[in-house]
Amino acid sequence: MQLFAGAAAPKTTGDADIIKDGSLKTFAQDVIQASQQIPVLVDFWAPWCGPCKQLTPVLEKVVRAAKGRIRLVKINIDQNPELAQQLRIQSVPTVYAFLGGQPVTGFAGAQPESQIKALVDRLIGGAGGEMDGADLLQVAQEAAEHGDTHTAAQLFQQVLAEDPAQPVALGGLARCLIAERQFAEAKRLLDGAPKEVAGHAAVSGARAALALAEEAGDLGDPTKLLARVQADDDDHDARYQLATIMFLRGQAEAAMGHLVQIVKRDRTWKDDLARKQLVKFFDALGPKHPATLKGRRMLSTVLFS
Repeated sequence: MQLFAGAAAPKTTGDADIIKDGSLKTFAQDVIQASQQIPVLVDFWAPWCGPCKQLTPVLEKVVRAAKGRIRLVKINIDQNPELAQQLRIQSVPTVYAFLGGQPVTGFAGAQPESQIKALVDRLIGGAGGEMDGADLLQVAQEAAEHGDTHTAAQLFQQVLAEDPAQPVALGGLARCLIAERQFAEAKRLLDGAPKEVAGHAAVSGARAALALAEEAGDLGDPTKLLARVQADDDDHDARYQLATIMFLRGQAEAAMGHLVQIVKRDRTWKDDLARKQLVKFFDALGPKHPATLKGRRMLSTVLFS
């Protein structure tokens, strides 16, 4: 069955095995069981979603090019709301990659073919058995950057099960806990970090993020805050709160972009609060973090233009 008239690429022999329309009834077999043997991409879409119509043909093309080394299962969320709820699908399109019966990474929104192919190449590379620590760490970081803290936390925990002193995984898991407002658990994790990695930038940055989260308090519902920002570019209170939430969820660059936007539109807002928050973000990430370097460049462009 074709999802969108004129959207999906023509089917070829063997498509029934590698590309399927899934449902709640078939999910266990098509995804959980199948991913024990081979990576499975799950594409959550809806008939009314424009970006879905762009993404699905790209997914199908890349999956076909892998020649049976990965599968694609497409889930219509309107027909399967239970699955969308269980997997915390907040927007479509959203794609999860399953391996070994577990989601190992994912992304939301339409993505270029090059990024999807890179993701598939990594998954295929780990399909001969368990993904190694480096691959797990990379996909965990990608999941965190896309705001999927649930998946990211699972992967960081897998890395730490093999290497309890892995500093990036320690810091990453702490940030996931912070994003879920589990501050006490995050503090216990960071306080228990082995001495040899306690000063690592990833661990110290997570400590700074925890302090920032505790100071920020209850920031509200990010969906409602985003709606306010979209309705009014000058709703700086909503943009500021949204930026802080996004940063605590690991979406550093996007968060910094919101604060830079405030500085650009009103440099004196609340006694330069947006710029001061940016400096806290830089401190939390560390001076050499790519997002810090990019954020400083963005801020400088606005301040000195």
